[in-house]
Formats: sequence, C-alpha cells, structure tokens
Amino acid sequence: MDKSIPLVFGAILGVFARYLVATRIYMMTGTGFPFGTLAVNISGCLLVGVFDSWAGDRGLIGPAGRLFLMTGFCATYTTFSTLILESAHLISNGQIARALAYYLGSGVLGFVSFRLGAFLGRIF
Repeated sequence: MDKSIPLVFGAILGVFARYLVATRIYMMTGTGFPFGTLAVNISGCLLVGVFDSWAGDRGLIGPAGRLFLMTGFCATYTTFSTLILESAHLISNGQIARALAYYLGSGVLGFVSFRLGAFLGRIF
C-alpha cells in the first residue's frame, strides 16, 4: 500500500474535525475570544498524547497508524499556526492581556493535556 494513503485520509478527517469542533464552540461562545481554536489545540494535544503513548509505550500503533492518526489527522486538526495569527490580531486590537492569556493558556493547557493523554494511553 502506498504510504501516502493513510496520511491523506487522516488529513482529510482532521480538517473536517477541526472545522466541526471549532464551529460548534464558536456557536456556543461567540467570536470575542478564540475559544474554538483553543478547544481544538487542547483536544489535539490530548489526542497526540494518547496516540504517542499507544505507538511508543504500548506498541499498539504501527507506522501506517502513526501516519494516519498523528501526521495526518492531528497535524491538520490542531491549529497552532492559527494560535499565532489570532494572538497577533488580539495584540493589534490592543487586547494584550487576552493575547497573553490565549497564548500561554494554549501552551500550558496543551502540555498538561498531552501528559494526560499519554497517561490515558497507557491505561486504556
């Protein structure tokens, strides 16, 4: 099987998942703060932690699974490039405290979610 097939299918699903999750969050919270992107980044970090644990610690995911789940799905689902763009826009609009909270919150909560995902990946 061509190695790019799992990557492409994972990427397609990641794009759709990102759109659906972020849109749903924005429908609930409005667009005054980038909660949709924040939710995608944090949940994506959690998933990467689970998948990384499954692939490394437990050997449950092989190379094709890593391409599908981590390189394909998670890479298109998470949006850290958008994090930077939205932080810059908040700063440009004079919302420095919000930009800092958003940026640091994404990093700290992302790391904590990754560790939680790695833990969950080891026990499930």
